[in-house]
Amino acid sequence: MKEFAIAEFQRANRTLSSARLLSDSDPDSAASRAYYAAFHAITSLFALRDKRYSKHTAIRAAVHKELILADEWDEELGKAYDFLLDAREKGDYGGTNQVSISTAEIAIDRAQMIIDAVKKTCPELI
Repeated sequence: MKEFAIAEFQRANRTLSSARLLSDSDPDSAASRAYYAAFHAITSLFALRDKRYSKHTAIRAAVHKELILADEWDEELGKAYDFLLDAREKGDYGGTNQVSISTAEIAIDRAQMIIDAVKKTCPELI
């Protein structure tokens, strides 16, 4: 499981780099990539704990239950993940309601916060 976790964490960092490249030209895709960067980082954390979730809602619930409510992570990180999930849904499915450049930049910052929290929680991923 550790090999999978490391691969997911590396994927998180690559995905965040992609989000940064897209932020000015395609903020919808940047927000989506930022969400997936956080998603892959959190997946890596749970993989180290022998836990796998197949749905986005299950990951969200696990973040809040197993990390936030367990006082392992600050509540702000839970809010950041929720923001990212909402931004991804808007970017991917919003139709005429699109993500702004400033929202994409906020999403990138919040994804970085989550990646940093995963690094701190699981230094063996680095």
